[in-house]
Order: sequence, then C-alpha cells, then structure tokens
Amino acid sequence: MAGIIPVTAVCRNSQSTAQSIAQRMQRDKAQITRVLKELINDVLIEKQANPQDGRSQLLFPTRKGSAVMTQLLEAEEETAKAMTRSLTNQELQEFAELTARMVANLTTETAGGR
Repeated sequence: MAGIIPVTAVCRNSQSTAQSIAQRMQRDKAQITRVLKELINDVLIEKQANPQDGRSQLLFPTRKGSAVMTQLLEAEEETAKAMTRSLTNQELQEFAELTARMVANLTTETAGGR
C-alpha cells in the first residue's frame, strides 16, 4: 500500500497539505498528489478548503482512514515489542542515540551540508 505514509502524515498533523507532506517526506509534490488522490478515492482522507490560504486544501482522515491508522499503530506497537524483546534498556538507549545521529546526518546532508 503506497499510501501508508501519507495516511499517517494526515492523521498525525491536523494542518496537512499536499505541499507540507511533500516537504516532510522530501518528495516531489506531484508524486505525493498522485498518492493522495488514491487515498481520497479509497475514502481514507478528504480535502477541505484551507481558510488561511485559498490556494491550498487541508487534508483530514475520514472515519475509515482513522480506523486504518488505529490498525497501523497497533501493528507498529506489536512489531516494536517483538523487535526489542531481547534487548536491554542500555541497548535500546544506544540504538536511539545512534539512529538520532543518523537522522541528523541526513537532515544536514539534505540541507546542503555534509
């Protein structure tokens, strides 16, 4: 399902627009717009006029979209528990620190630095 990430973006951010999702995901707006159109057709999200910017539309989850999000969160939680059940708190802390540094490296790199 190509639209899982945009569904979570819409559900987690009440002010989502196609542009804001494209920026957060570092993807082309046209690419995100195609996925969002599929999600609208599947009745997982809906568009409403943005009262602060008439050129854009805010995206909101439908009841069906919220139900899918709940299922995704439950599956994510179960998977995280299974993945980490044999790790110590120290190992989890080290992993969190390393991944935070890795994400920072990507953020710095995409901002033009290295």
